[in-house]
Amino acid sequence: MKKTFLSLSLMMVMLLSGVQQVVASENLPKEEKVFTDDEIQRLKEIESRIFEIREMDFSEMSREEKKDLRSELKDLNKEARQRGGGLYISTGALIIILILLIILL
Repeated sequence: MKKTFLSLSLMMVMLLSGVQQVVASENLPKEEKVFTDDEIQRLKEIESRIFEIREMDFSEMSREEKKDLRSELKDLNKEARQRGGGLYISTGALIIILILLIILL
């Protein structure tokens, strides 16, 4: 059972990750993003609003209130992505991490 699972998971990783050839037309160093005080303040406001929404009790809310909160969270998420960037993990790396967690636990 373990051999079958291991071989299937290895095959899936090999198929999904594949070999990717990347050719850079210009080898420019990445510029580090520098935030202004206004951007930092707005990101803190977004973060505090998200924590407020997470702590709310949704069982007493109406359907429309929940829908409004969902749309507000989506808008905040879009704004935060535009302002700050973030951490991106490739699909292949994510699969490998999950497989290792499953095997080791």
